[in-house]
Amino acid sequence: MTQYADDRRAKRAVVVLVLAQAIIGAQMPMIFTIGGLAGQSLASNACFATLPISMIVLGSMLTATPMASIMQSRGRRFGFMLGAAFGILGGIVGALGLYHGSFGLFLLGSLFTGVYMSAHGFYRFAAADCASDSFRPKAISYVMAGGLLAALFGPQLVKFTADLWVVPFIGTYGAVVGLNIIGMALFLLLDLPTPEAPKADAPKGRSRMELLRTPRIAVAIICGTVSYALMNLMMTSTPLAVVGCGFGTDAAADVVSGHVIAMFAPSFFTGHLIARFGVEKIVGLGMLILAAAGAVALQGVELGNFFVALILLGVGWNFGFIGATAMLASAHETHERGRIQGMNDLIVFGGVTVASLASGGLMNCSGGDAVQGWTAVNLAMAPFIVLAGAALIWLALRPKEAPAQ
Repeated sequence: MTQYADDRRAKRAVVVLVLAQAIIGAQMPMIFTIGGLAGQSLASNACFATLPISMIVLGSMLTATPMASIMQSRGRRFGFMLGAAFGILGGIVGALGLYHGSFGLFLLGSLFTGVYMSAHGFYRFAAADCASDSFRPKAISYVMAGGLLAALFGPQLVKFTADLWVVPFIGTYGAVVGLNIIGMALFLLLDLPTPEAPKADAPKGRSRMELLRTPRIAVAIICGTVSYALMNLMMTSTPLAVVGCGFGTDAAADVVSGHVIAMFAPSFFTGHLIARFGVEKIVGLGMLILAAAGAVALQGVELGNFFVALILLGVGWNFGFIGATAMLASAHETHERGRIQGMNDLIVFGGVTVASLASGGLMNCSGGDAVQGWTAVNLAMAPFIVLAGAALIWLALRPKEAPAQ
């Protein structure tokens, strides 16, 4: 990574990206709160209730590599504005699906929203583009911290908009359209380095398979995938579990709000913890906290259990995912950035797609009631936490690698 004399440009970019996380990023907790509930009202089979969330993640997975290539050739700002445009399209089509009672149309809107989610995933990498080595983990962490405001703002918008229209949740999708319009205007202020056209003698970098065989990259991808997939597995089914256990939609929104706050609040100091204790230790701590979230959830289905479990889930995701992102960012060369970041998000969101599909099946089709379904969701987390822990131990036992420049 190129060394920069100071981080003034990076800090200005971080301010814009934090605002983007806070404003346009609010649509994600909104959609994750109501997506399963809306799907349950439209789907002919309750097992497919979380399919709209799965389609969002699938759209993100399918467009991660093309979006990385677009940003590598056209710049981050163009890619982020393109993502916001698809966010607008997804909100409009989703609202039409609800209005016409069409599950297929609603799923199409969710797929378009996934293109936005793909672009959103690169906010954290954009923060590192012109940051020095010392500021890079903090820049990633600060940008992720912008999600704290989204966590406060998004679920409250759900409460205000869910019943604005005679058809539930249409108002919420209208608000999603508005947030993306604001985001497009915000990205006009983003100033990041414009990618230079590669010269004939420019280094080509490692192939995708060579990158995947790099131990630090492989472990970063495993831990990032496990962190995000398990967070999605549990969070996607939470509104269904909360409502299924006798609590209302507002209670589900409050639980999701607490969870998303916990996802992003630690970001104010996660970068400092990584700098002080090392990225491997912070990722390992994240895996332990994810395990604790599942353990708390298995103790009962009182509202307090949901709150504590989802808060732990958010903190575990924060340490695991931000740590994995920082680990990945230090393990590749600048000219390999588009290739490895797109591949990383393809794998991560592939895992998240499977998790979101499994979430609905486990929740609604693995037992006779919501309690049994919720138990199945949380038990499913254990083997993947063991996998990530084993990968970290394997990396720790290997000789240290020099960071990429």
